Parts: sequence; C-alpha cells; structure tokens
Amino acid sequence: MVSVNELSPAELAALLHFHADAGVEWLLEEEAVDRFAEFEAMKQARRNATAAPQSPAQPAAQHQAAAPAERAAPRPQPAIPDGEAVQQARFAAESARSLAELKTAIEAFNGCNLKHSARSTIFATGNAASGIMVIGSAPGADDDREGMPFAGRAGQLLDKMLMAIGLDREGILLTQVIPWRPPGNRVASPAEMEICRPFIERQIALAEPKAILLFGNFAARFFFGENDTIHGLRGQWKEIGAGPLTIPAIATLHPQDLLTAPINKRLAWSDLLAFQARLKSLGLIRK
Repeated sequence: MVSVNELSPAELAALLHFHADAGVEWLLEEEAVDRFAEFEAMKQARRNATAAPQSPAQPAAQHQAAAPAERAAPRPQPAIPDGEAVQQARFAAESARSLAELKTAIEAFNGCNLKHSARSTIFATGNAASGIMVIGSAPGADDDREGMPFAGRAGQLLDKMLMAIGLDREGILLTQVIPWRPPGNRVASPAEMEICRPFIERQIALAEPKAILLFGNFAARFFFGENDTIHGLRGQWKEIGAGPLTIPAIATLHPQDLLTAPINKRLAWSDLLAFQARLKSLGLIRK
C-alpha cells in the first residue's frame, strides 16, 4: 500500500479527483476505520449467536425484550412499482399549471429512487419567457451540493460558452433531464428515465421555448430517441415534442466532456454558432 506522504501533489490531486468522480465527496470519520476488522467481528458475532444454546424458557423472554427495539427500528419506504410511479409522475406533472407549481410537485414526488440518495432536487433556473431553453443531462456532484443546474467547473465553462454567443444563464431557461443526481454520477436507468420524463416534458410545455440546446450524450438520446453517441447526434437540427408543442432542438457536447477532452471545443463552437444563427432568425437575440 502506498502512503499519501509518498505521493506528489499532482498524484494526490489526481487521486482526489478519482474519488470525487466515483461519488466520494467527503469523509465521515476523523480517523481511519478498519472496515475489514469490523466485518470480521460482525461475522464472528453472528456465528456466536447462532451457536449459543438456548433453554426452552429463553425464546419467549428474548422475543419480548427484542420487540421494543424492533418496533423502534425505522421501516423502509415500500418500493413503488415502476409503472405506477410513471403514472403518478404523469398525474403530478399534468396537474401543474405553472413552473412554480411543477417545482412544488417534483419536490413532493417520492416515486423515483434517485431522490432518496440525492441532496437536492434540481429544477429550472433563469428566464422562462426568453423563448430559449438549455437542457443538460443529470445533476453532478457540484449541482447536487449547490442545488442548481450546471454548477462547479462545468458550469463555469457553460457560462463562457453562452457568453460567446451573446447569452447568459439568467437570460435563458436552464434545466436538466433528471432532477436528482444518480449515485456516483451513473447513468439513470431506463425505468428512472421514464419516471422523470413527464416532469421534463411538462417543463418544456409550460415554458414554450422557441429553440432548445441539448448538452451531452444522455440528453440527446433521451429526446431524439436514438442510440448514437453525441458525436453522431450533435450539430443536427431535429424536432422534439412536449405536449402539443413541437420545438426545434440541436445537441452538442456537454461542458464536462469538453473539460475532459478540450480538443472537441471546436465541434461545440460549430454547434453554438448554429444555435446562435437559429436564435437570430427567430428574433430571440440581436442580429
């Protein structure tokens, strides 16, 4: 095992980034804990409990003594079948008559397991009346911690990308497909996607944007219904539906992808220019 003291600053930084990407965001104990020893002690205690002889008079007394503890233990919430959860989400979304009501409905919704592991419910921010909507994939660690879409370094790069085409996050509607961060930044499962679908589609229907910019592989696949990578889906105008609306949308690489592979910024810049040109043609920004 390599000691932390033997690592260079660059190696230590890389290790910390690795843990952060894996979903480890803070320490729970001040001192190191030997989990292997704890596990072995737990197994030994179970063996001892199984092997210990009991007299005929003991079981009833033990059961009575254990009953209060069992009653005091928290009971897990019953799982909602996926199909029923989708129906509940659809009803909650369709009942909302404004973005404010929809935000309240999403915060009160407990039918998606992602909510139980996330800190924050991430909802749209910015100007819904702008006619311009930008949609990302799912919250990351920074988003979940700060309670807003596109936080941290990816958010800083997004701000620069928007500024380059004459936009800013306060002047557009900025949101994400999934309102809760999947554990460890994993991809949302098909069931989780379908549970969240009514909420994002209702956001679009209530905001009534004239054009949508999608960021990332997940968002592009979600709306376009295709399995290609973002490199195959980017830069092409397609139409997506939300309720009675049909809106033109274009996809590009997610800011996080560009932080990982800066060479692809030239591709994203081409997509941003195409988005800017469409906004100008719609009269949403100055020519």
